[in-house]
Amino acid sequence: MNENVPSITVVIAARPGQAEIKAVAASRALDYPTDKLEIIVARGKQPSAQRNAALKAARGELIYFLDDDSAPESGNLRRAVPHFSDPKVQMVGGPSLCPREAPSIEQVFALVLASWLAFGPSRARYAAVGQVRETSEKELILCNQLARCQAMLDLGGFNEALYPNEENALMDELQKRGGKLIYDPQLLVRRRPRSSLKSFARMLMTYGRGRAEQFRLHPTPGSALNFVPPLFCLYLVALPFLLALTPVGMVCLVPLALYALVVLVQAVVLAAGGRIFQSLAAILLIVLTHILYGLGFWRGLFTRLTPRGQQPLPPVVLETVTR
Repeated sequence: MNENVPSITVVIAARPGQAEIKAVAASRALDYPTDKLEIIVARGKQPSAQRNAALKAARGELIYFLDDDSAPESGNLRRAVPHFSDPKVQMVGGPSLCPREAPSIEQVFALVLASWLAFGPSRARYAAVGQVRETSEKELILCNQLARCQAMLDLGGFNEALYPNEENALMDELQKRGGKLIYDPQLLVRRRPRSSLKSFARMLMTYGRGRAEQFRLHPTPGSALNFVPPLFCLYLVALPFLLALTPVGMVCLVPLALYALVVLVQAVVLAAGGRIFQSLAAILLIVLTHILYGLGFWRGLFTRLTPRGQQPLPPVVLETVTR
């Protein structure tokens, strides 16, 4: 007997020739009627273009976007579908949590990602925060997100001139048109953070660049908070000159002292969780996060952006996976 539930297409972006795709195995284990679930692997080198190609080929009313290393809980679809009973709801998402078995350094990265001081409201992408609620793009993450297929097609899909932050620009546009975004803290995927300090630092720079490029193409008031790290970097660069040139230059140290106090408070909060050594390492990385994100943001303000539809893109190969 067929259940009266919407059809869903799981879209997984993967690299060409990638043999092991964790999200495929996890998608096969999702608790949902087989005749209502489609799984598409989009192989290529530009995730925005890969997801757009899969979106156009999808048969599902809803699209469930996963990264190749996402491991969703088996009950995620059953949990998410009721949210779409409200016709204004266009997207539903939840956090991406670090697996408990991940190496210690990745656990430290997870603490940073989930800390308020490092990522503000976006910490909800990496920790189960609060209750089910209407939200903004700052709390949703594309590696664990469901959306109405037609609503995305009506907007032309993701802006392929943006990566990352292509989903953030799309969510902003959906909200401008009256759509609702829902954050469900119990809609979980398990996904490991970056595996080394070098790759983590590169990610932070990329996040900053992507946010600046998004702001250039889709400026919104919600982006104001993202200017804090680049202004902090500017302050650090200017501080020696301010101390030398200003008669009361020591006053210029007040913002730095306040920042140090806030960092200390965050250190106490993290240490209260019981992982003292990991918390100390995380505090150093939180400071590094602000600097690297800020530098990436400055870079993103001056990168060359190719207009949508004019950039050359590598080919995308779609594979439909059977359960």
